[in-house]
Amino acid sequence: MIYFRGCVVREKLTSISEATETVLKKSGVDYTIIEDEKCCASFLLRTGFQREALEVMEKTLKDLKGEKILVSCAGCYNTLKNDYKELLGVDLDVVHTSEFFNDLIEKGKLKIKRIPLKVTYHDPCHLGRHCEIYQEPREILKKKADLVEMERSREKSRCCGAGGGVKSAFQEMAVDIGKKRIMDAENTEADLLVTSCSFCILNLKEGLECFKIDNKDKMNDKDKMNDKNKLNNNIHISGVVDISELILMGLEDEEV
Repeated sequence: MIYFRGCVVREKLTSISEATETVLKKSGVDYTIIEDEKCCASFLLRTGFQREALEVMEKTLKDLKGEKILVSCAGCYNTLKNDYKELLGVDLDVVHTSEFFNDLIEKGKLKIKRIPLKVTYHDPCHLGRHCEIYQEPREILKKKADLVEMERSREKSRCCGAGGGVKSAFQEMAVDIGKKRIMDAENTEADLLVTSCSFCILNLKEGLECFKIDNKDKMNDKDKMNDKNKLNNNIHISGVVDISELILMGLEDEEV
């Protein structure tokens, strides 16, 4: 099995690949990574560069054809599973980490330690609406922590704001949408926001930081002087993490 990390995880969110590989090793899964891994071409496809995308896809396919492929990124999953079949006529054997890890847990190959946290789950557009994978991530979260749902979830989930090239072309808009999604999560009073897409994580993390700044700006000087912890007490969401990172919480010293 090849663990296909994806550009964002490989270059910007290495903690996700580190967590994923740790879980795989603890579960006794035999896998390899491609040192000179190429792009799946999702970003090119979503922004209208189909000719360039096809060129990239042909090169990437040489490394992946005939292999079982595990991916962290929802965008990679949708592209490799659906776009490669539609545009190249190739039916790749691709599985998302949320599916794969849930299967390991069900088979007893991965034992997870429950943590005393309340979490909420953001459905990535690529994984949810495009591929209809809603239940597997939630099965993991229910076993790991207390899952509380946002009002907008599953097929009605609010987009994180980063997809379709919006993050690159309209960064301010992307962050504003990300802040709205953070507010959705805040309304659940969860401790952590969990998702299964590297693009979502990048934008939601930025949205969370901007949300904290906005909240701080609303506090007047008297509030700050009287209660230095008021800001932290007013914000429930402490971070945005990938499902692999959540699984790893409490497992660092565990034998599987």
